[in-house]
Amino acid sequence: MSVDEKTVRRIAHLARIAVTDAEVPHLQGELNAILSFVEQLNEVNVDGVEPMTSVTPMVMKKRQDGVTDGGYPAKIVQNAPVTEDSFFLVPKVVE
Repeated sequence: MSVDEKTVRRIAHLARIAVTDAEVPHLQGELNAILSFVEQLNEVNVDGVEPMTSVTPMVMKKRQDGVTDGGYPAKIVQNAPVTEDSFFLVPKVVE
């Protein structure tokens, strides 16, 4: 795959990058080099290779999901103007 001058200008427009006429050939070469590298990666045999998100094996740390009051509900509502049973009371906004 190769990028032409028109495509470079379109990419620059979509990326909201100001590109002068003098910069277009350089960017065209850079984009073509990137695309040729990606084409090289398509030639690599990856049969039997597991997908990964990191080069080191990682296990996601998880905690038990449980609903609690945080252990100090009185501190949470102490500065509220009006409370009831450790809940904030607010004016009704929907009729």
